[in-house]
Amino acid sequence: MRDPRHVRTARLWLDEPVEADADDLYAIHSDPASWVHFPSGRMTDPAAGPVMVGASRRRFDRDGLAYWSVRDADGGPVVGRGGCAVPDEALDADPTGRGWWNLYYRFDQRVLGRGYATEMGATALAAARSVAPERPVLAYLVEHNHASRRTAERLDLRLVWRGPDAANPDPHAVRLVYLDREPDDGLVAALAAEGMGPAGLVG
Repeated sequence: MRDPRHVRTARLWLDEPVEADADDLYAIHSDPASWVHFPSGRMTDPAAGPVMVGASRRRFDRDGLAYWSVRDADGGPVVGRGGCAVPDEALDADPTGRGWWNLYYRFDQRVLGRGYATEMGATALAAARSVAPERPVLAYLVEHNHASRRTAERLDLRLVWRGPDAANPDPHAVRLVYLDREPDDGLVAALAAEGMGPAGLVG
């Protein structure tokens, strides 16, 4: 991939976020309809918009890849945020120091049903494998988010862990972890450090 900061797909413009994207990103992430499956995750502070922009730019500089602002028209409004980024905690948790790519996708409710998450996700997987193929790609989601599960499965990710979602105020919530490869010992140890021990690994 020539320039992971700016990628064009059949229908989407995927770009490193800029300051002007902050309001659109916050609008998507503060919409209660975007968080039906995880209400406590909804953003309520407008400062979150600039924070998302800054986090992506910092990770592009550090890792060569991060979450994009997604548009479906050249120069149009941001309709989503997604891609692959290395979470800071992944570097801390992984004893190999390798970390992992986290695949993320969240879109404006008005564009759902168009397959944008799958289109963006496939491009993100290709970018992650181009930039640092030694890092596995993980997708975390809650079990009752069936649309997100379908996206992960369309991208040929494999369910490797199922268990309690420790960070979720809902005591009945179940967390799923999808992966693009067989987990090695280092990744199993890292997942255990994140509260997802071997007992939850799906064979």
